[in-house]
Amino acid sequence: MSLENLIGISLEAIEPDGATIARLLAAAERNIADSHAENVSNETRFDAAYKAIMQLANAALQANGYRTLTSKPGHHMTMIQVLNLTIGLDRNTIVVLDALRKQRNESDYFGDIIPASTMADCVSHAENLNRDVMIWIKANKPELLEE
Repeated sequence: MSLENLIGISLEAIEPDGATIARLLAAAERNIADSHAENVSNETRFDAAYKAIMQLANAALQANGYRTLTSKPGHHMTMIQVLNLTIGLDRNTIVVLDALRKQRNESDYFGDIIPASTMADCVSHAENLNRDVMIWIKANKPELLEE
């Protein structure tokens, strides 16, 4: 599978925009910082970390010249599952990120409680993905960070 194969199914081609990518990266940094706030619930901290993961996955996808078709269901799943194509993320990490996506759905739609261990795992994965996306962009698309 390639990103190009997903055009019209779950992705559309775009021209990468450094300003948009910079905003997504900055928003992810803010959400990671928010995920460390100890005066809020595990659910709120988890949500902030998960949101950062989505912003980072979106930045990686857009840096490659694509974005999800948000008019179609499953755009969160798509952004996570193509991380191996966008930044070369390993499959095991993608499986964990997808499990966090499912946990987010259970919490958001059914009120499931987020255990402290799951929240901490999500925060850790957001921080690691932030590092990995930044390394990839700096190595492969540094011009996107120059605007």
